[in-house]
Amino acid sequence: MPTSFTRPGYACTDHFLDVPLDHADPAGPTIRIYGREVVAPCRRDDDLPWLLFLQGGPGNKAPRPGAMPAAWLERALRDYRVLLLDQRGTGRSTPANRQTLPADPKAAAEYLRHFRADSIVRDAELLRRHLIGDRPWSVLGQSFGGLCSVTYLSIAPEGLSEAFITGGLPSLTATPDDWYRAAYPRIAAANERYFARYPEDQDVARRIAAHLDENDERLPGGERLTARRFQTVGIGLGHSVQFHNLHYLLEEAFVSGGRLSDTFLRGVDGIVSFAAQPLYALIHEACVSNGTASNWAAARVLAEFPEFEPQAEPFRFLGETILPFLFEEDPALVPLRECADLVAAHEWPALYDAERLAFTTVPVTAAVYYDDMYVDREMSMAAASVIPGIRTWVTSEYAHNGLSADARVLDRLLALRRGDR
Repeated sequence: MPTSFTRPGYACTDHFLDVPLDHADPAGPTIRIYGREVVAPCRRDDDLPWLLFLQGGPGNKAPRPGAMPAAWLERALRDYRVLLLDQRGTGRSTPANRQTLPADPKAAAEYLRHFRADSIVRDAELLRRHLIGDRPWSVLGQSFGGLCSVTYLSIAPEGLSEAFITGGLPSLTATPDDWYRAAYPRIAAANERYFARYPEDQDVARRIAAHLDENDERLPGGERLTARRFQTVGIGLGHSVQFHNLHYLLEEAFVSGGRLSDTFLRGVDGIVSFAAQPLYALIHEACVSNGTASNWAAARVLAEFPEFEPQAEPFRFLGETILPFLFEEDPALVPLRECADLVAAHEWPALYDAERLAFTTVPVTAAVYYDDMYVDREMSMAAASVIPGIRTWVTSEYAHNGLSADARVLDRLLALRRGDR
């Protein structure tokens, strides 16, 4: 029986549904998925259209109303009944992490073959029919949620009345190597923007990296912080808030005596630890493996960019790259190293059907961020050229997190959906 609660501005109802782990084997093992229905309290009894929200990630739970930044939600509730889906393996859905995955690496890797966008879409379809029967619903996909939305259009377009995508139009043809070969120059450009804004941070970051090479500094979890792991705090350089918060972190890096401060080490741990979202590390490359294996593409391609060496001049942070050493240094990932190697070697089926996309009748509206560090703009526009009738808004006004930061992003997409320019 669904349970409900209210808090200021939101009426929420919890929904759980058991679904097959492997949708190709509906009689096999099941997992549980969770979605939170959210509606404006004054409209809880109205017959509103449903909007499915697919969170960025992979491996991130859906936003919690009022607890996580989601500027778009208040705007959406004026027109929709929203379903916030905890994608399989995250949040209140059956979790997938070092504590719950099979102890045998091969069994764990086999289990994780069912956690990409194609399985998430099929979960959503079962949940849609469970909640509203044959009625289609709208989908709003942010970042990885956009990749899921394009997969939805490829697999089950009949379930959708419209699709909104923000910062998540994927390449339909790129290999993982192509993806990262395009990513590293974007990460370098983000570094240039950051150090142009905060030039004094170049010296601070360089000092920290050199200090970590010579000194044993421990994160709150007890593991040693290395220079290469410190580089990964740059994952937020494509985010409008985290971009500036990195400067505040570096401001308090050192204490008297030349040691790194507890404040700094706690802050770094909050960025670099995958304890809360291990799936992000485990299947990140799988999510851009469209009919191929990744074979640790980010690490292999990184060898072509020696400017990202920890002691290179000038110092550069890394971005959205999952590298094998993380499974040696992050306590949440260390038990999963062999599993991760097997996942990286797996030959994945295709996620997108370009022929089917070319004939879709579902209205699609997409925000493409001009300087997006995470998703390549040119790849996004190439994908848009395949989808008939898609309306794109290419903007430099917002960063990759624009949807969460400003309700005007969704407002603009809704206007485009109506035909306004």
